[in-house]
Amino acid sequence: MTASASLRVLGVDPGLTRCGLGVVDVAKDRRASLVGVGVVGTSADQPLDARLLVIATAIDEWLDRYEPEVVAVERVFSQLNVSTVMGVAQASGVVIAAAARRGIPVALHTPSEVKAAVTGSGRADKDAVTRMVTKILRLDASPRPADAADALALALAHAWRGAAPGSPSAVGRTTTSASAMTEAQRVWVEAESKARRKR
Repeated sequence: MTASASLRVLGVDPGLTRCGLGVVDVAKDRRASLVGVGVVGTSADQPLDARLLVIATAIDEWLDRYEPEVVAVERVFSQLNVSTVMGVAQASGVVIAAAARRGIPVALHTPSEVKAAVTGSGRADKDAVTRMVTKILRLDASPRPADAADALALALAHAWRGAAPGSPSAVGRTTTSASAMTEAQRVWVEAESKARRKR
């Protein structure tokens, strides 16, 4: 992948039982293409340390294989039951640490942000998200299970919500001056500005 042509994002739908992973390339005209998708699963019968190790190993492999420019992770919500929150938080921590070791920025997005970016509605259900991900990526079959589609939706949402490298909202960073941007970052900022004017 050439950095000037597209932004590569790894989306992660964290969880101990199923951790969805999805990589997309999004061009400056916002056209997206699938690079890789999958789910890492662990059993509740396994000790916690073993489950986290499985996820950590898989994340390391995906980061090394696909070399994303940014990792988008679903933000943990407290209204879930405590055991679910703990599992999601633990899996998220493993992912964030793996990206940090490689100097890859991480962005956190809420489920409603992702749904709104992909479907137009922050209240869309999982089926609607899966259908739109399938359509956006021009896939012959829908990604399954839902965790895989959610990971792809996270990656798409990150690229489309003005979070490309160099943009003001990129991973919560302050605006990068034009002189400090790479050519790829300048192209992204220009494309985002044009897209906003058309809305």
